[in-house]
Amino acid sequence: MTHALKDLGDYIAAALPNDVLGTEVNRCGELTVTARTPAILKVLAFLKDDAGCLFKQLMDVCGVDWPGREPRFDVVYHLLSMKHNQRVRVKAAADEDTPVPSATALFSSAGWFEREVWDMYGVPFSGHPDLRRILTDYGFEGHPLRKDFPLTGYVEMRYDDEQKRVVYEPVKLTQDYRSFDFQSPWEGPGLLPGDEKAEGKR
Repeated sequence: MTHALKDLGDYIAAALPNDVLGTEVNRCGELTVTARTPAILKVLAFLKDDAGCLFKQLMDVCGVDWPGREPRFDVVYHLLSMKHNQRVRVKAAADEDTPVPSATALFSSAGWFEREVWDMYGVPFSGHPDLRRILTDYGFEGHPLRKDFPLTGYVEMRYDDEQKRVVYEPVKLTQDYRSFDFQSPWEGPGLLPGDEKAEGKR
């Protein structure tokens, strides 16, 4: 299977030399095709329609955040060929300022997947018919799967009995003062629970 995927990767790279930056079969036996972002639709259309590929099903579109890299994000597409019983992963680099061409014209399932990537990572898609949040509230600030997004978020919500509605408030983390003893129990002068038993045996 690994040889078949390597041959498929070579076939795709040879057919699209100006649009594919590289192919790789990883240790798990999965083929990854790295595409130039402006040519992502051309690569996806080839994978869908070429007789040697026939990846007719878009199974997933997701994002990956690399905070120390420019461009910061990867948009990753997972395709399935029922005809050849194969899967392929296609990835393209992206940032929050340059839109990635939407794949909704090729795969109708891309609509909700791309909305999720926009909602969670803030990667925009040009040509998307309805790019809006899908998992968070419409007034939500930020993109929660970015690695620099705080674990607590920025606001918390609760139901207010007096106002009879849900209210949003800034996150407040109240914590009592605690005194920590950082001395090692093996270096301290005091006895630990159970030491009195050892003393009696001597």
